[in-house]
Amino acid sequence: MPIYDYKCRTCGHEFELIVLRTTVVACPSCQSAELEQLLSSFAVSTESIRQSNLKAARQKFSSSKNYKDQKVAEAEEIRDHAPHLVKPNPK
Repeated sequence: MPIYDYKCRTCGHEFELIVLRTTVVACPSCQSAELEQLLSSFAVSTESIRQSNLKAARQKFSSSKNYKDQKVAEAEEIRDHAPHLVKPNPK
């Protein structure tokens, strides 16, 4: 449920509104729909939320097919064009 800040262009009233799919966005003072959406000045972010989001993004990226294909291509490139960089397999 996003909360938006608005300013009515008709009467100048500033207010916050929780916007849902069914919400009719109108000024609570004059019922005008002539509104300007303002930049919100409030955000909640903690270190634990940031770390959790970063971990989830890294997991999603590392499990993506594009990432795996890129790593395989890099390994093949090294093996084919720079064999001196490849460690020999111990038998």
